Amino acid sequence: MGALTDSRKRLSADHFLSADHRLPYPSFPPPSLTPPSKRAKLAPFPELDPSTSAVPHIRPSPQIIHSAAAASTSSTPGPSSSSTTASTPLQHRRRLPPPPPFQRPIHAPQRNLRVFRLGGAARTHAAGHSWFSPSSAPPRALGLQDYIEIVNNSHPAPPTPAATTDSTRQAVPVEVVTIEEDEDERKPQDEEEVRGSVIVRGKPVYKELYEESRRKRDAKLKTLEFEVRLAEEGRLGLERLAEALLRITPKKKEEVPEPFVPLTDEDEEMVCQALHGGNRRERLAVHEPSNIVITREILQCLNNKEWLNDEVINLYLDLLKERELREPRKFLKCHFFNTFFYKKLISSGYDYKAVRRWTTKRKLGYSLIDCDKIFVPIHKEVHWCLAVINIRDKKFQYLDSLGGMDKKVLSNLARYIVDEVKDKSGQQMDVLSWKQEGVENLPLQMNGWDCGMFMLKYIDFYSRDMDLTFGQKQMHYFRRRIAKEILSLRAE
Repeated sequence: MGALTDSRKRLSADHFLSADHRLPYPSFPPPSLTPPSKRAKLAPFPELDPSTSAVPHIRPSPQIIHSAAAASTSSTPGPSSSSTTASTPLQHRRRLPPPPPFQRPIHAPQRNLRVFRLGGAARTHAAGHSWFSPSSAPPRALGLQDYIEIVNNSHPAPPTPAATTDSTRQAVPVEVVTIEEDEDERKPQDEEEVRGSVIVRGKPVYKELYEESRRKRDAKLKTLEFEVRLAEEGRLGLERLAEALLRITPKKKEEVPEPFVPLTDEDEEMVCQALHGGNRRERLAVHEPSNIVITREILQCLNNKEWLNDEVINLYLDLLKERELREPRKFLKCHFFNTFFYKKLISSGYDYKAVRRWTTKRKLGYSLIDCDKIFVPIHKEVHWCLAVINIRDKKFQYLDSLGGMDKKVLSNLARYIVDEVKDKSGQQMDVLSWKQEGVENLPLQMNGWDCGMFMLKYIDFYSRDMDLTFGQKQMHYFRRRIAKEILSLRAE
């Protein structure tokens, strides 16, 4: 019985060992030693892939190697048995398909994995392994930056799988909405933030809808909104009212200084007719106190680019004196010598007696010593200047529209006022301490024919006790204004 057992063991070993003591098919776990007469059991050998020509090398079990070596040393098989064993190949055995991989529970929505093309049964079996295989590390939670990187690097699923290739895939922007559970730690950023092709909202949509609905239902908020709207409408109403009042209320005319009051249309027409009429010998004005007659030919010196004559200058100075007597509180007390006074004074060097009777109190009605200012026109052949005896400020002033200065004129006038006071009142007047000066910032003429006009306006402004605030550009207006005042025999 023992021999039979040994023969069976040897026969079983010879069945699995080849002639050169090598195993044609390594086995793990060890094959069953079932007799051939019995039905073979299903072996756990892994099924070979017919697509691969090479046989995978599997290390045999140590027990099989040991038993095979013992059988070869104990007995040598016959030629017939060894050849039969070597020539008879092992038949392929039926094997069960491998069990499906164990799916571990993942705490995340599976639809997100499909969106990012990271899951699905078809992809798992096509790749030959599962995304979450037992051999791989456990998945970690993806943060916002990881989601953004995955979305930016992913491609959308094609409408038809058969016609889709990697080259035809196009990136489609995906909107990722984050929900923040802790409201205290939320950043104060309600506006949408755009990063690449991913739009990240600072506030979830459901919160915006909730706040909007709560705002609509809150009675206090409605009342507050109504008050704000009412205040806004009231402010707009006040602004419209102010604009309407500005349109309705007549604008106050800016007060124009009296020397620059524009002429009316009637005055302009009168002056134009007087200066450009036909009859040059026509009398336009007659001043009885001074016995000065103004004809059209005389008045035409007030046209542009014309020199003034003595008649126009002397009549205008008389009108300025009448203006002062008419309104004494408005104007300084002045005396206006005519254009012949200084010529008479210096006709033979210096002759006070030549002009002594020009200033009698019976003729004037006042004494020169009682005046604030005395104006003396100075004519130098083709140029008009002005000298002022300023008794109020105790100075002698010389005004030349060309910027000149004549000390001799001021010395003659200083000598004259001393003689005049001594002759009329018997008093001695000391003028050695009086200043003799030119006027600073004096308006100057810019042409060769307005010297007479500048002289008359110096007198006009000084008699008003005003600064000389005019210039060359007002000369055209002053010419027409003087013509109007001469025609009406009234200075304004």
